[in-house]
Amino acid sequence: MSHWFHRNPLKATAKVSFDLKMVASNTAARQLTSDATNKRNKLLDMLADPNLSVSIVEEAANQYLSLLVGFIHGPETGTDSSKIRHALKFKWTDSLQLKGEQPAFQADAQFELICMLTNLALWYTKHAAKLSASEKVGMEDAKEVHKCLRIAAGIFKEVKENQLQKLIQKDNIGTDFDDRVVDAYVNQCSAEAQEVTMARAIELEHSHSIVASLASDTARMFKTAELALSTMDDRKVLKWRKYLTFKYCCYQAYAYSYHGEGLLKVDKCGEAIACLREAVKFYQKAEVAAAEYNKTTGPGMTVRPEQHLFFRKLGPHVRMTLEKCERENGFIYHQNVPSEIPELELKPTFGLAAPENYQLPEINKLWTPEAYKGFDLTKMGVKSESEESKKAEEKEDKAPVQPVKEQPIYQSEKDPNNSSGCVVS
Repeated sequence: MSHWFHRNPLKATAKVSFDLKMVASNTAARQLTSDATNKRNKLLDMLADPNLSVSIVEEAANQYLSLLVGFIHGPETGTDSSKIRHALKFKWTDSLQLKGEQPAFQADAQFELICMLTNLALWYTKHAAKLSASEKVGMEDAKEVHKCLRIAAGIFKEVKENQLQKLIQKDNIGTDFDDRVVDAYVNQCSAEAQEVTMARAIELEHSHSIVASLASDTARMFKTAELALSTMDDRKVLKWRKYLTFKYCCYQAYAYSYHGEGLLKVDKCGEAIACLREAVKFYQKAEVAAAEYNKTTGPGMTVRPEQHLFFRKLGPHVRMTLEKCERENGFIYHQNVPSEIPELELKPTFGLAAPENYQLPEINKLWTPEAYKGFDLTKMGVKSESEESKKAEEKEDKAPVQPVKEQPIYQSEKDPNNSSGCVVS
């Protein structure tokens, strides 16, 4: 069985020591820098492993971020004006980094915050993929997959709406900070969370209208994500876009299929046939998109969602239902098949997946007024303006950053142990 979710790689970063040497002039300040270094390293190690539990990663993230926010705004200011916000330089790659591209770097703790939040959101998506790849996904697992994807969407939403605007250096075009990229992540995560709801609705045989409306709205979100990337460099996003197109076509096929079955139940056989024919077309488009996805190079590990049972069952189901409608129409209804496809004017009222609001942790209790006062910028060394010093700094800025060695997500070779082939049951 193949993975159902495409995932882009984690952002990679250079090592950072918060050791501000003589600037940290008292014990409380030095304790903060030491803790920040250790908590950062610990969190980065954890984010590379999607098999860890949410509680462990969440605690590690809160520990580090609560320290980091103090570098952005001190305990006394309450605003983005800490005197040491720009005292350290941070270097990060993008999740869409092309080979040979230079990492981005900024002397800004706000830059570090946004990069780390992006990786945290990506971890939640990878953890969700790991859970859904198990041989048997129970109710509690399904809830966790759903929650993780909504949390990820909420973190990306927080980055876009509240954090990016606080950057001073805003050359974000084509990077993870580009609004188009963040929008794509928000919509993808929200759509994938809704996939969980729809899978549950199919497995429990909810009404055709509920499944059709959920499928239609899920398809809409995947299409919105794909359109957000449509004006970006294809070398970075074409593979991602092919995946999003596959999902869009897949759920449009589901929407028309279930809508058609609903129409048949109320004796609108002609319209049902038109819907099922459209479902077949979208299924075929999904097959093409999957083939193109598999051939396209770009960031992200290639998965084969078209081999998943959830998709493999869709084609035969759509064709059999169409044959049934055509057979019934020939024997019983004798209705004309409309030339125009019935519109999917479906507004779901159940199962909608919205991003979960994300809030940064409160500033760490170690950030006392005494600790903040202990950072004495007058003791910061004067920057050398010599050619030799400039070359050394330039070399350091251009030094490559090693990609994150992510732990693989185990994928069972068995199909889901249920009747529908849904990712969760």
